[in-house]
Amino acid sequence: MGRAASGPLRTALTICFGMLAALVLGSGRAPAAETVQITAQQAVLMDAASGTILFEKNGRVPFPPASLAKLMTAETVFDQIKQGKLTLDQEYTVSENAWRKGGAPSGGSTMFAAIHSRISVADLISGLVVLSGNDAAIVLGDGIAGSEFAFSEMMNRRAHEIGLVSSTFRNATGAADQDQQTTALDLALLARHVILTYPDLYKYFGQKEFTWNKIRQLNRNPLLTMDIGADGLNTGRIDEPGIGLVGSAVQNGQRLIVVINGTANAKDRAAEGRKLLEYGFRAFEGQDLFPEGAIISQASVYGGVKSSVDLRADGPVRVVTQRGGRERLSARLVYQGPLIPPVAAGTKVGVLRVFEGEAQILEVPLFAAESVGQGDLARQAQDALLEAGSGAVRRLLKR
Repeated sequence: MGRAASGPLRTALTICFGMLAALVLGSGRAPAAETVQITAQQAVLMDAASGTILFEKNGRVPFPPASLAKLMTAETVFDQIKQGKLTLDQEYTVSENAWRKGGAPSGGSTMFAAIHSRISVADLISGLVVLSGNDAAIVLGDGIAGSEFAFSEMMNRRAHEIGLVSSTFRNATGAADQDQQTTALDLALLARHVILTYPDLYKYFGQKEFTWNKIRQLNRNPLLTMDIGADGLNTGRIDEPGIGLVGSAVQNGQRLIVVINGTANAKDRAAEGRKLLEYGFRAFEGQDLFPEGAIISQASVYGGVKSSVDLRADGPVRVVTQRGGRERLSARLVYQGPLIPPVAAGTKVGVLRVFEGEAQILEVPLFAAESVGQGDLARQAQDALLEAGSGAVRRLLKR
């Protein structure tokens, strides 16, 4: 990468990707390749590694999540485990309330937890994510927060922390509530967060069956039985047309996330989930640009001990393009410069904008990879002369 040219305000450096290879981060939108038609009312297809949206239909339109709310329940439980506040072998008691509202008497999806029995967190997680058990959700909520309502407040705090801007949760099961809502885009973001943040716990979603209380039940996710690399996540159903699905699959190292809601029946839900995943794997491919920690470019520094500072992203950088579109990639570094020292390591300096042809498909923040202190008087005078000269040139060019 060449050194960024200095300027009075915004500096842009065009980068060619012909010599690059490597890994992920950022979010963006891939330009349209072939088209796909679906009948679901809401849908999102996302590349999990980069967060790129490959397909969206009414992705920001709110709807009741039904049992898809259990993804947020699972995330809240996983966060407690990650923080060390909860262990997989810890046990909770099945209250009469949990048994009546979510167990065998309820008529809904259940793991058939016995009243007053004690169940480990590990088994409750299986009951929650494999069987979509309402009893498992209530027992976890009561055990962790003291009540399901208090647990829903924890869910909302977690949703806010991970960037779900259009979701509100009122219970751990997804039971009907006029104030409970989400969007297809939020569910895709939630699924991505769970997959990337809790790889060991995410494996629970891939179980194809679970037996509890001597009752064997199959996973309710229809994608798991298809030969498409699916390994999660969950399904939901309210009054028709309100049948939904959040799924994820991996092929050739590329993971996609699909969200479907508002299909006429369970058969259509499964078919459209599969259609979107196959479309994504067929039409798009990931492009690894920079590995984690790689120096991406440099920004000019005025009057520092160094005349420039190395820049890198907060993680690897990856884009998703149409298949065969790598040769059309370019990028620009944009920042306010030259920088005035001291510049602390980790300071956000600018952004890297990646283009496929004329379409911007990614924007990634860039940070100073090192600290640059203020230079001595001789260095400051030298840079002042250089800046004065470049300013004179700019004034002449404007005439």
